[in-house]
Amino acid sequence: MSKRYLIEVPHDDHKVECIRVVKIFLNSGSHFLRNAEWGCRDGDHKAWMILDLENKDEARQILPPAFRSQAKIVEISKFTLEEMDEILLGHDI
Repeated sequence: MSKRYLIEVPHDDHKVECIRVVKIFLNSGSHFLRNAEWGCRDGDHKAWMILDLENKDEARQILPPAFRSQAKIVEISKFTLEEMDEILLGHDI
């Protein structure tokens, strides 16, 4: 069963570095990397992707090797009010 991950990849804030990193992603051939969202124009020099994958290791392997160690990968999920009520019922709060 796949999980949902937010992948955040930071890079230096120099204009040449932004261009280099974006070009690496766009030239990768990977659908995931070509569709990354970027914060550079607003001064937040990071790329973000939300992907459905099996685990964090699979998420890390999607990235070019030079960016794997600095990437932040977070499993994300949504909650419902019903789930929260069930959790509360199971605790003495």
